[in-house]
Amino acid sequence: MRVVIADDEPLARALLRCMLEELPDIEIVDEAESGAAALDRVAASRPDILFLDISMPGRSGIHAAIDIIPLQTDVIFVTAHEEFAVDAFELGAIDYLLKPVRRPRLIKALERARERRRARQAEPAAASNAMPPAPAADDAEDIFWVPGRNGTARVPIAAIQRIEAARDHVYLHTAERTYFYRCTMASMQQRLASSGMVRVHRSAFIRPDAVTTIYRRGKATTLGLADNVMIPVGASYRAGALARITGAVEK
Repeated sequence: MRVVIADDEPLARALLRCMLEELPDIEIVDEAESGAAALDRVAASRPDILFLDISMPGRSGIHAAIDIIPLQTDVIFVTAHEEFAVDAFELGAIDYLLKPVRRPRLIKALERARERRRARQAEPAAASNAMPPAPAADDAEDIFWVPGRNGTARVPIAAIQRIEAARDHVYLHTAERTYFYRCTMASMQQRLASSGMVRVHRSAFIRPDAVTTIYRRGKATTLGLADNVMIPVGASYRAGALARITGAVEK
């Protein structure tokens, strides 16, 4: 995978570069020292992944990502500021790594990027302008039919552990694989009303029994899932989500 590193600290770029150079199938194609420069580098080189710091002079990483993500480059934030995690995921970022970056977390973030790439590559070429097939009446409430290059996959909602949104599509994560599905979050909210899935921020749903750990630090709440993914909980969703997950009302 082709990557760009954007951070205003030369040492931070060098440390991440060294870690990435040790990993297979990673090609570092460019670096940037600001949010504006990151946008220019991504537009020029069209990498698969941008590792993006948040606190940079001029345009912040969050503001740069708003314009970068539509360019079909996946963003992994790398920052010392944990309070922006919800904002990052709501933009559609793949992951949010806290400095100092640890190798296991970096590898996990790259695996999430590969999952998304595989899901997108499985989509049939004509699917971008096609509607998913209408489900049978008895399947309407609990099944997704996901178009793919080799046919249409039947994905039971009960098998989905989490759902992440990115612009006009979502990623359906099961224990076996990730599916790319064109659907808005507004439509997804209606579809999942009686499914048992819980919305934890504007761009994510999780299945309560997939949660293994709840981390609290100050006002921030993060959920650890069975597949070792960390999902932040949005402030406006916290009370309802935790009540659904734990069965207790947060005070």
